[in-house]
Amino acid sequence: MDRPPARVISVDINGQRYPLRTHLDPDYVARLAAFVDERIRLAAQETLSGDLVKVAVLAALNIADEYFRCREAIASDTGSLRARTEALERLVDLALAAAGQPPADGR
Repeated sequence: MDRPPARVISVDINGQRYPLRTHLDPDYVARLAAFVDERIRLAAQETLSGDLVKVAVLAALNIADEYFRCREAIASDTGSLRARTEALERLVDLALAAAGQPPADGR
C-alpha cells in the first residue's frame, strides 16, 4: 500500500510554531500536538521552573508513564483473555465428553 506524499503541517505547542514533515493525516497530527500542548501546560503548572526544556522533559515523562501503563494494561488483558479462552476450551471439552464426542482439538 502506498503512503500519501509527505507534506508540511504546522502545529502550535506552548506558543511555539513547529513545521512537521509527515505522511500522517493533518487532523491526527493536530490532535497529537494538542495532546502534547496540554501535557506541557500541565507540567508547567506543576513546576516552579520557567525552563521550557525542564517542562518539556517532565511532560515527556508523564506521557511515557501513561504509555507504559497502557501497554502493561493491554498485556495484562491479553493474559486474562488467554486464561478465559483456555477455561472455555476446557468447558467445551467437558461438554463434548459428556455428549460422547471427542474433544474439540481432536484428541
